[in-house]
Amino acid sequence: MSSEANEHPVSHDHHKQQQLAAMDGPAAVPRPIQIVTATYGEDGKGKFDLDLPALEQLLLNDRIRDHRVAVVSVAGAFRKGKSFLLNYFLRYLACISDTDGGGLAGSCGAEDWLGSSSQPLRGFSWRGGSERDTTGILLWSEPFLVTLAGGEKVAVLLMDTQGAFDSQSTVRDCATVFALSTMLSSVQIYNLSTNIQEDDLQHLQLFTEYGKLAQESLESAGAPFQHLLFLVRDWSYPYEHGFGEEGGRALLEKRLLINDKQHHELQQLRRHIRQCFDDISCFLLPHPGLDVATDPTFDGRLSAIHPQFVAQLRLLVPRLLAPANLVVKRINGADVTCQELLHYFKAYMPIYQGDDLPQPKTMLMATAEANNLAAVAASRTVYTGLMEEVCGGERPYVAPDKLLDEHRRCVDDSLVWFRKLRKMGGPEFSAQYEEQLSLDCDEAFEMYRAHNQSKNVYVGMRTLSVLFSALLLCYFLAGFLDFIGLDPLANLCTWMVWVLIVALITWCYVRHSGNYLDLGHHIDAFANLLWDKIGCPLYVTVTQKAAEQAVGFNMAGRQRQRSSSSSSAVPAVGRPKRD
Repeated sequence: MSSEANEHPVSHDHHKQQQLAAMDGPAAVPRPIQIVTATYGEDGKGKFDLDLPALEQLLLNDRIRDHRVAVVSVAGAFRKGKSFLLNYFLRYLACISDTDGGGLAGSCGAEDWLGSSSQPLRGFSWRGGSERDTTGILLWSEPFLVTLAGGEKVAVLLMDTQGAFDSQSTVRDCATVFALSTMLSSVQIYNLSTNIQEDDLQHLQLFTEYGKLAQESLESAGAPFQHLLFLVRDWSYPYEHGFGEEGGRALLEKRLLINDKQHHELQQLRRHIRQCFDDISCFLLPHPGLDVATDPTFDGRLSAIHPQFVAQLRLLVPRLLAPANLVVKRINGADVTCQELLHYFKAYMPIYQGDDLPQPKTMLMATAEANNLAAVAASRTVYTGLMEEVCGGERPYVAPDKLLDEHRRCVDDSLVWFRKLRKMGGPEFSAQYEEQLSLDCDEAFEMYRAHNQSKNVYVGMRTLSVLFSALLLCYFLAGFLDFIGLDPLANLCTWMVWVLIVALITWCYVRHSGNYLDLGHHIDAFANLLWDKIGCPLYVTVTQKAAEQAVGFNMAGRQRQRSSSSSSAVPAVGRPKRD
């Protein structure tokens, strides 16, 4: 069915006013109620909230709360006639149940549930045009109690969902609505236009995988979902596959066929879909007629719809909703009552409101991300190759400043390589991956710096030299203090000598055997502390003093040399000159 043809009222504003007025009026007036609302912020990000009071009023009603429940949902792309179709479901259920649906049944009879051909279509809000009408998830406010063959009454809920792939919804929004409705329904109708195409299957795989992730977080067992019906609207090839269930079965078998000639990705997609549902079927609907598609005053009267469409509609609706065909909601192998369904709503909603689930992406975004990640990996390989030539493997020790300069050069070369590679998504999209490449190179540089530092012989011997120097200092200091009679201080220095001997022997054992590495690190830290607080300042002070004395001696020597030179240049006085 065409995108304009499927949802057409006489006056959409009038229907909206009726719905809003009903929500403010008596609770007995049947109406669609919004149980999951969709709001969009200034950044365009969608947020879904559960209207718990409205849902509790619906599911905890004494008339249905303890009855088993069947939930029939319609999902798919926007402007494809989902709400339009649900209103015929309402008309059928009003005829076969003990509820008239607020007069929706009209003049229908047991055999002719469609009623009068001049009766306008009422129920869920629907309209023509190219803009979306339904947002979030809606349920009909009055569940229908249908009596099964054994006399048991089952509550039937009809669920309308926000259309996917409109100009305001992100992929996550579409996945959330489809997955949530599939998890909560016993029959999910996948509403398609003209054919079952490969992209329809890919979208179904994405949405059901999103639902599977949510169910895994709740540790659900068994097949994730129950019954899936591919409903193909506006089927234009009855000469290949006839309208209705038989033609749909043949088309579905062809579309989900797995053979060895298919690419592995196509085989995996079809296995995934088959594993996600207990039962999968298909139904082919003809076009409802040009009057439905082009007349803005169309109000759903059967007299304006093509008889071929009406004939298939008479077969489709009982196929789903007749007492013998109802699919009761089951979770983890157990039937679900209306009261229990409320708990599942409350359990599922927080999963989709949080950040636990991964962000689903369009095929373009997923491909662009993989493409840029591959470019980052290739450019990082360029960086590591250049750094290996500088300080890797058996290369000698490099001064820290020079190593840092080489790191910057290698990063620049890897960024140049990254920019040369052809990537999807454009410069703005690739900018974040360029930044990631820089961070990865900086992280790798820390490992190269540590590896280079390990090649410094003097750094490796610092602990040994510091401990040995401290040991000698304490030994001579103990002897000197004992000589001048300061026995307590001498004993303290002697005790420190033994401590340093034990530490030195332990450190040598750790370095030789590789055992007790944590103890070795503590000894290294102690040695570094001694060097930083005592050894290094003392070394700097002694060096400065020695330099100052050397400069002083040098200047004094030069002064004496100049004085001596000046004295030798003065002529002798009082000596007679010889002829």
